[in-house]
Amino acid sequence: MIRIVASSNRHAVSDLLSATRIRDRATERRAAAIVDSVRRDGDAAVRRFALELDGLRGPIELPRAAWERDARSLAPAVRRAIARAARQIRSVSKKQLPRGWRHPVSAGITVEQRVIPIDRVGCYVPAGRFPLPSSLLMTAIPARTAGVGEVVVCCPRPDAAVLAAAIEARVDRLFCIGGAHAIAAMAYGTRTVPRADKIVGPGNRWVAAAKSLISADCGIDFYAGPTEIVIVTQSGPASWIAADLLAQAEHDPDARAVLITTSRRLAESVASEITRQMPVAGVARESIKRHGGVVVCSGIDEAIALANRAAAEHVVAGTESIARRITSAGAVFVGAWTAQVAGDYAIGSNHVLPTAGAARYRGGLNAADFVKLVSVQRLTERGLRAIAPAVISLARAEGLDAHARSIAVRLTAKAKKRTAQ
Repeated sequence: MIRIVASSNRHAVSDLLSATRIRDRATERRAAAIVDSVRRDGDAAVRRFALELDGLRGPIELPRAAWERDARSLAPAVRRAIARAARQIRSVSKKQLPRGWRHPVSAGITVEQRVIPIDRVGCYVPAGRFPLPSSLLMTAIPARTAGVGEVVVCCPRPDAAVLAAAIEARVDRLFCIGGAHAIAAMAYGTRTVPRADKIVGPGNRWVAAAKSLISADCGIDFYAGPTEIVIVTQSGPASWIAADLLAQAEHDPDARAVLITTSRRLAESVASEITRQMPVAGVARESIKRHGGVVVCSGIDEAIALANRAAAEHVVAGTESIARRITSAGAVFVGAWTAQVAGDYAIGSNHVLPTAGAARYRGGLNAADFVKLVSVQRLTERGLRAIAPAVISLARAEGLDAHARSIAVRLTAKAKKRTAQ
């Protein structure tokens, strides 16, 4: 059921490891029309699209009393799970925050870094086949931990678990809208939906297209494409590895699930286990058929190089020594017991991760994404005089005489004042 290819088969390996960035021109054009309509017509457009696409017949905003009423219907075990996951995420988020500092660069010159929370953040919570309370926790809790002033959520069909998560994460407002119109509403603001300074959270291709469109006017976390898992190991329980690949594959028919190993025997055992565990039909079956595979390498150096080339969203490393050499991954999971699925819910690190090769230049969402690092600079007269020759020389080298004059005029004025005295 799953392909096994040798690393020498470069075309097949490239097909398995190449980042999948879904570009659907028809979706992008339709998303652009929705975004423009919401930007122009505000609530009227949002209500129209919410009825047409979300089936929403009630109010756009769900009142707090409804959150609390519906959350009370949730099974106690799920409420406890939400509380446990929230504690773990909050604990990790606190460690992620950058610190402010004040540094005396040299005599009369001081640079300060201020850590300032974003004023308002919009969190998108998907609800395609099922609403995802875990995504609400992973976006809202780091924002709150960072000190964000207001956290709003858009989720087209919030169930009791999502509402309980919203309460646990101390969300301020929740809107029952989804897709491109929800992103546009948070990006530009309407009479009902407040304008956000940054929008975060995963979503389908409509959400991804809308986030790309509004990114010039509103901050976003990153493009979210189909999910990816790459497992790099020389050994391990074949049944566990197969289960991990299938777990990620069930997210999306375009999900990518790949094992990279040096062991042909392990490759064949995992392939057999996938066949045994594979559901008769469904998303996982389609995903494994289209984008699943096992790459058998000649050595561990080659296996690690291929994993770094893939720059996948999730990389599972069989050992600590392999993990230390993984340099491009949204998140790394070390050892057989560190199930990637545990990271989706309750390890505490974030599951909102870069896809489509973006792990080459950034990691996952974290509390630092919700603050601004603002530099504050101070010069005394002594400090300015010390760097004036360098500033004037560089300004003139760039042909910017007015820049040089803004320094020279200060020095001249001081000299004239001394002469007058």
